[in-house]
Amino acid sequence: MITNYELRVKEEDIDRLGHVNYNKYISFSEHAMSDWYKKAGSDWREMAERKFGTVVVNLNVSYIKEARLGEVLKIVTIPTELGTKSFVFKQEIYNEQEEKITEITKKFVMFDLSTRKGIVVLDEIARHFQ
Repeated sequence: MITNYELRVKEEDIDRLGHVNYNKYISFSEHAMSDWYKKAGSDWREMAERKFGTVVVNLNVSYIKEARLGEVLKIVTIPTELGTKSFVFKQEIYNEQEEKITEITKKFVMFDLSTRKGIVVLDEIARHFQ
């Protein structure tokens, strides 16, 4: 399941160079991930109540082009790899001209909050990787 999430760049996203601060792209990607989980029917709050969660074990960010104040960005979230206890997403951020400005790859491990160990990826997440 591929999702699209849009947001507008705000003043607090801008650094001294007049463009989006590099850390903000990661924050933007987290908003889009929350949107993906919600659309997949796997709310993180509900998972936490059941004592499950996901942990980022690898994060790669490629900054291609800058974003500026007021721009509307589109974040495309794509499930790419499913392992037994882990899964990978690719996220692409596009500007209003449909130019890719950032590419992010995140590897997650499914996590049991009680035992603090990795577990088999829940079916409610795994089924979206087919």
